[in-house]
Amino acid sequence: MPQDFQPCVYILASRRNGTLYIGVTSHLLVRIHQHRTGALEGFSKRYNTKLLVWHEQHATMENAIIREKQLKKWNRAWKLRLIEESNPAWRDLAEDLGFVAMS
Repeated sequence: MPQDFQPCVYILASRRNGTLYIGVTSHLLVRIHQHRTGALEGFSKRYNTKLLVWHEQHATMENAIIREKQLKKWNRAWKLRLIEESNPAWRDLAEDLGFVAMS
């Protein structure tokens, strides 16, 4: 198993209180790059969700997928609360991972 394999659930936003996208990946840095460059077709590209506002690591991909499915069923208010508990300013957390700030 590659050393950089790290199951992770993440939330992207178009802007503060904007459109939210919930995803799961085994490599967060690669996935964020894919979202930011438009390499992935679909909801995220269509609604320009590129700001990483929340993420959570898991021990296994199975656990990450279970958590992703759980979060997708939550109502919007719960998702907003989850983001604001750890990121009240809606900072782009991808900057902490070495990405350039989104304008």
